[in-house]
Amino acid sequence: MIIVHHLENSRSQRVLWLLEELGVPYEIRFYKRDPRTMQAPPELRKIHTLGKSPIITEGHVTLAESGAIIEYLLDEHDNGHLRPPAGTPEYRSFIYWLHYAEGSAMPPLVMKLIFGMLPSRVPFLLRPFASLIAKGVQTQLLDPEIKRHTAFWEESLTQTGWFAGDSFSAADIQMSFPLEAASARTGAVRHLPHVGAFLRRIHARPAWRRALERGGPYAYAAT
Repeated sequence: MIIVHHLENSRSQRVLWLLEELGVPYEIRFYKRDPRTMQAPPELRKIHTLGKSPIITEGHVTLAESGAIIEYLLDEHDNGHLRPPAGTPEYRSFIYWLHYAEGSAMPPLVMKLIFGMLPSRVPFLLRPFASLIAKGVQTQLLDPEIKRHTAFWEESLTQTGWFAGDSFSAADIQMSFPLEAASARTGAVRHLPHVGAFLRRIHARPAWRRALERGGPYAYAAT
């Protein structure tokens, strides 16, 4: 039995979604964030050294990292419906988006979140200076970078509405979190019609809704 070590409001939501799309039985073990730091609890370190979610266990297998988990689940449990055939242009796109989501798309979004929290995490007397620094980094560096990425998403979705070919694949599951996070945290995608249509389309999928019911409240569901 697959066990998903599920952290609230995190990337592990898309692992639940993939399992629902695959129709594979699984169990969920729930973890709450520290209300002060918003970090994962130390209990996750008992499962994996880094203590980051998502993590899955299946028998003797313990695996972290969303892209690695997705590839493992497709290798073990998919019959070819959620991954294009190897050697095709669609497969190359699939691999690209699978790695791009965390390697390129998420870092500026995470940094924007961190700098947004910075002023409240320093001593009171330093907060005015921290606010100026945080605002400067966001407006001069992070916001333009995020804008480039969101424009790239919009352009990439123009032809088919999906990221890897003309049909839904696990690449769309992997890309869901950056798009949801950008929409919820920055509003950067709300004026982009193809990105907005993509989010509405995936949120209407029965498997996405089942994963939401099983995983519990998800801050990025309302996009």
